[in-house]
Parts: sequence; structure tokens; C-alpha cells
Amino acid sequence: MRNLKLTLAYVGTRFAGWQVQPGRETIQGILEDRLSGMLGEKVRLAGAGRTDAGVHARGQVANFLTAAPIPGIGLRRGLNARLPEEINVVAVEEASETFHARADARWKEYRYRLRSGEGGTPFEAPFTVVVHGPLDAEAMRDAAARLCGRRDFTSFCPAQSEIEDKVRTIMMSEVLEEGPVLEYRVRADGFLRHMVRTLVGTLIAVGRGLVEPASIESILAARDRRAAGPVAPARGLVLERVSYDVPPATGDAGGAG
Repeated sequence: MRNLKLTLAYVGTRFAGWQVQPGRETIQGILEDRLSGMLGEKVRLAGAGRTDAGVHARGQVANFLTAAPIPGIGLRRGLNARLPEEINVVAVEEASETFHARADARWKEYRYRLRSGEGGTPFEAPFTVVVHGPLDAEAMRDAAARLCGRRDFTSFCPAQSEIEDKVRTIMMSEVLEEGPVLEYRVRADGFLRHMVRTLVGTLIAVGRGLVEPASIESILAARDRRAAGPVAPARGLVLERVSYDVPPATGDAGGAG
């Protein structure tokens, strides 16, 4: 059996997320269906990240086992010809027999785009969230830097989460500014459900002056979902990349503070 690693990009707007769900179109479900038909065998994908409904990816990674001898380049071309235009296989690589896209990931990076005020174009609308009123980018940068390190992120995931260990290490947390557009980039060894979007919702509250940057410490310490901001909309979020290399030191990650 071969173990193949796929790098994927997709626009998640009309899909119900990554994970297979009965009666709903998902990225994983479509890929498994097309691969199974193409290879003549049942295919089950393991994805590095279970992106939510409406969330996009530029560098999602998945792997699957197959007995088919088809070369990687032929598989990529054949699969892309069978996929909807919103999903694209960027690369197909041979992986070791023990490789697992989720379990072996060392870190992931997400970005989230915000526009302060009106004036965006229809081309950026599916990937950018409009926030009415001005945002204090400097305060948001200050708050973002305070999220770095190994911390308990209970306050930034759903209260009903069944995951016991909510400690994660954020290596990079920065807010970039380009005119009216703000981009939040965050890199960590793992993320809880809705964690990035809740981080963004909290940073928006900081940008609006509703929360002080220094309050990040007390929000983390509270370990209470009610202490953090709301969950930001899905469409602004993109899974940028998944890495299987040793993560860079926090000080070298850029904007860690």
C-alpha cells in the first residue's frame, strides 16, 4: 500500500466544512467520493485540520492509503478534472507508511482578514469580514502579542468542548495593516474548535476600545468562555499552511513580541 500526501486549496463558502457529514456537501466527502471512483477502491482521507463551514484553505494537508499504481502527477490531474472549481489539489507526494496528516503536524498557520469600514470589492468580499467603525490597530497588535506562549485557551473554545487538554502553544500572533484592511496571522502547535475565530472576535473588541489589551491575561486566566469575545464570521478565515518541521523559536516567528 502507498501512503499519499495531498496538499489542498479550497474556497469553503458553500461547503459544510471539511469533515464528512451525512446529507451535506463537505470537502472531505467530495474528495473521498471522487478518489474512490477514480481509483476503484474505497478511500478514506485523514485531514490535518477540520475547518468549519465557510472556512477556506490555501494549504490544507491530507493523506490516504491506496493500492493503485497511478503516478502522483497523473492522480493530481485526474482528480482536479473531477473536482468542483472551488477545490484544487496543489500537490501529491509519496509519504512514509507511518505518515498521518493530523497526528504528525508540528504547527499550523491561519490568517483572518478584516476591513474597517465600507469600500471593499466583490472579489474580496467572500474572504474578508467588514467591521463598521474604526479599529485601533496598535491596540490589537498589543493584544495579539500577549497571546503568544504556552497557555490554557479554555476561554477561547466552546464551553461544551469535550477536549480535556486545552493547553496550546502560540508561536506567532500578529496584526498586519494595509490601509483599511487588517490581517491577523496566528501560528500554533494546535488549535481548539472556533479558537482562531474567538481570538479574532476578542481582538475586534480590543480594536473598538471595549477591551484593554492588558485584559488578555485575565481572559486567559479566567478559563471561562464568557470572558472572551464573540466568534468572528467564518468567511474571513483561511488555513494558510500545515508544517511537519520543527517549529521556529517564538522570537523568530515574527510579531510574537
